[in-house]
Amino acid sequence: WRVGVGIPDQDPRYYAWPTPRPGWYLDWTVTQAARPGFLGFGSTRTVVQPAASLGMEYTPMVRMHNGRLYPDTDQLRTLAANSPGLTWLIGNEPDVRWQDDTSPEMYAVAYHRAYSAIKTGDPSAQVAIGGISQITPLRLTYLERVWTFYQRLYGVEMPVDIWNMHAFVLREERNGWGVNIPSGFEIVRTGMLWDVDDHDDLALIEEQVRTMRRWMAAHGQQGKPLWISEYGILMPAEYGFPPARVVEFMTATFDLFERLRDPAIGYAADEDRLVQRWNWYSARDSRFAAGNLFDDTGEPTAVGAAMSAVIAEQDQ
Repeated sequence: WRVGVGIPDQDPRYYAWPTPRPGWYLDWTVTQAARPGFLGFGSTRTVVQPAASLGMEYTPMVRMHNGRLYPDTDQLRTLAANSPGLTWLIGNEPDVRWQDDTSPEMYAVAYHRAYSAIKTGDPSAQVAIGGISQITPLRLTYLERVWTFYQRLYGVEMPVDIWNMHAFVLREERNGWGVNIPSGFEIVRTGMLWDVDDHDDLALIEEQVRTMRRWMAAHGQQGKPLWISEYGILMPAEYGFPPARVVEFMTATFDLFERLRDPAIGYAADEDRLVQRWNWYSARDSRFAAGNLFDDTGEPTAVGAAMSAVIAEQDQ
């Protein structure tokens, strides 16, 4: 249940999933929750959900652009009521201009509206903050502004059931490759100037996790789960990332996330682990294919076979 996968292309049933397989998935939409008869895994109703035969929990994601929600609050309320027991992610990389591209202050407002609509529709729902692309000083400033503005505007601490992050290692430079500079930071030109070869640096991944957990602890959020809802290898083989290097990175990160523990900043309900769930990118994406678990026919790649082997080893 800890291991998840992003499915940007195709229905999850398109792929020939090996056994064992990831326990949860997301598709950057609310599509599966919108299907008639779909149920959350926490539901006691007897209708079978579309992906039940795969044994994979669906995690819907509410999208936004410049603070506007997709779907809107009326639709969210209805979806949550009809699909109880789900965990909802609010936004995808709002700090990235070609993703949800929302300033910190507008994100705080959008989060409040989405959270309120979902909880009204389904009080049992869990709501997770949208994952910022990576945990760096610049991106933590973004998160701090979200947190501060929410409290200033609504007079209460931001209600977050599950904290969430992405764990990429990409360059922060205006108009450069990588993740650019977030909206709302118009005078900033650069942040972390990581290079291509840093993309799979395990020490940088670990430091991001520890930094996020330290931030959570400092804000009274240590007693909440932390998910990594997206990470992986985006660089192609011609940039120095052939399948063997991708598999090595994936295997190492699974081990890292499983073993990272610290009573000072970890989640006590999970044996002081720092990370409760993580989500690999991706099942298949023709644009960023290095981490693909499946080929175009839906059959497992070397990376997909390796993932199944790693899950089997962790399950022992």
